[in-house]
Amino acid sequence: MIQNAIQASIDVKSAILHNADLLKTIEATANVMTEALTHGHRVLFCGNGGSAADAQHLSAELSGRFYFDRPPLNAEALHCNTSYLTAVANDYGYDLIYSRMINGACSKGDILIGLSTSGNSQNILNAFQTAQKLGVITIAFTGKSGGKMKSFADYLINVPSEDTPRIQEAHILLGHIICEIVEAQIFHKS
Repeated sequence: MIQNAIQASIDVKSAILHNADLLKTIEATANVMTEALTHGHRVLFCGNGGSAADAQHLSAELSGRFYFDRPPLNAEALHCNTSYLTAVANDYGYDLIYSRMINGACSKGDILIGLSTSGNSQNILNAFQTAQKLGVITIAFTGKSGGKMKSFADYLINVPSEDTPRIQEAHILLGHIICEIVEAQIFHKS
C-alpha cells in the first residue's frame, strides 16, 4: 500500500513532466503573476478543505519568503478571516463567501487562483465569474478534467489525475515551482 501510493504520486508527476502544454501553462502562469505583482496588483487564493490549506500555504510562500529574504509580495488566502467567512456563509450562503470578497476587494489586473481537485466547487466558480466581470485574471488548479472551472479560467493547470490526494500533492509541487519562478523574476535571482 505504501509503495503503491508513492508510485502513484511519481506517475502523476512524471505525466506532468512530459506534458509540454501543461509546462507552458505553468510558465505562463508564473509570468502573469510576476507581471501583476510588479505593477502593484494582488494575488488572491481560494479553496475548500485541503485545497484551502494549500491556498494558504502558497500565499504564505509569496507574502512571507520562499528561497531567500526579500520584501513581501501582495498575496493572501481569502478564507483566513473567519469572522467574515462565517458571517457571509450564515447570511448569504457558503457559495458566495469568495465572490462577495472578490467583488469588494479586487480590481482589474489582480489575480485570483482557485484550487479545486474536481474543478466544480460552486463557491470558487462564483468567485471566478465575479473576477472575470472585474477584469481579474483567473488561474485554476484542478484535476484532469478541469471541471466547470475550465470555462472560467484564463489559465488552467489541470493535473492529469482523478485521485484527490495525488492532485493535491501535484498542486503543491506546481505551486512551489511557480513561487520559485515569481520570486526569482521579481528579485532577479537565478
